[in-house]
Amino acid sequence: MNAPASPAPEPGRCQRLKAASRREHDSVDTLVMGVRPFESRERYALFLQVQHRFHGSLQALYGDAQLNRTLPGLAALSRFEAVQADLRDLGLPVPGVPAPVQLSAPAEALGWLYCSEGSNLGAAFLFRQTQQLGLGAQRGARHLAPHPDGRALQWRQFVGLIDALVLSEEQERQAVDGALAAFEFYRSSVRDIFG
Repeated sequence: MNAPASPAPEPGRCQRLKAASRREHDSVDTLVMGVRPFESRERYALFLQVQHRFHGSLQALYGDAQLNRTLPGLAALSRFEAVQADLRDLGLPVPGVPAPVQLSAPAEALGWLYCSEGSNLGAAFLFRQTQQLGLGAQRGARHLAPHPDGRALQWRQFVGLIDALVLSEEQERQAVDGALAAFEFYRSSVRDIFG
């Protein structure tokens, strides 16, 4: 006699966000690789402008007092200062801080942050590409460099915090809306800057 199979555990919030935004993620990934940002330093400079716009627009979220109470350590995860340093390393002008993202509902912030922090996992591949341009963690590619404790540990800690939050169904939908908006914002920025 076989024991009844136990039901599969329900996926965590970050897994649900991933599933809900998979198409958008894949579309952005294809677009970024299609503009060949690591073909030359000139193209990488354009990529840095995209990164500046995206990470700069999230500064208010990373610095938000309520979000930092909900997600301890959030402020330290921001990569915006590293993007600015990378621009300076390449002798490029550092634009002013972009306008902050406009949220329709507070829970949308979770989707934007999921998108931003998730991009740090994929940055491992991008970081290797920058090394072919003579850049690295100390010069020009700081914002793509791994956390001293490793990308995976940082991601697991972030996922643990997001997954542990108690949200209503409406807030769950808002988090998905935020992730979708973040991918659309990034896609739009790539098209705008790379032409």
